[in-house]
Amino acid sequence: MISIDIEKKLKAYRGEQILKISAQFDKSSITKIYGPSGAGKSTFLRIIAGLVEPEHGKISVDDMVWLDTLSKISLSPQKRKVGLVFQNYALFPNMTVRQHLEYVSDDTQWINRLLFIGKLETFTSHKPEYLSGGQQQRLAILRAMAIKPKLMLMDEPFSALDPKMKSELIPGLKSIWDELGTTVLIVSHNPQELVGLTATEMEINPI
Repeated sequence: MISIDIEKKLKAYRGEQILKISAQFDKSSITKIYGPSGAGKSTFLRIIAGLVEPEHGKISVDDMVWLDTLSKISLSPQKRKVGLVFQNYALFPNMTVRQHLEYVSDDTQWINRLLFIGKLETFTSHKPEYLSGGQQQRLAILRAMAIKPKLMLMDEPFSALDPKMKSELIPGLKSIWDELGTTVLIVSHNPQELVGLTATEMEINPI
């Protein structure tokens, strides 16, 4: 169980707003997060990952406190060990596809399995500049999965993929999430993007 109760000030074109979220997510659940542009969806994921600090709040995962602003507790992103897929991929330009995965895992069998699911097994020696946008996006997803995360945070993770690739990739990811018991939060603007996934929905609107 993941329990979140946070408040974070947002700077928007309409002036200052407050991202205020109180929610719980069951283990192994998948939640689709939506809301208007600038509502704080990406900020919400970054707060959970430990990359952004809210003014007030508490986050606990399986009874372990990750964040408690009153008690001045804030685990580092490294200790939270979440799988995070950035909207801009955040790939390393000088690393090959395989090196991206080896950077976070030394399990060759696991890496090969991910490469197969992401259909990148024939691109292992390629650096990001030689990959298409869809291939880069798949690599970003596989890198986040390489740590076998219990919590996966995904920011527009399938936006660069065509329908055929989505229909092939998502079932493979779902199989791994089920196997690992991973809880998944997905920010998405496309309601058809999660076809085949049983997901609850959560709307974010700042106040």
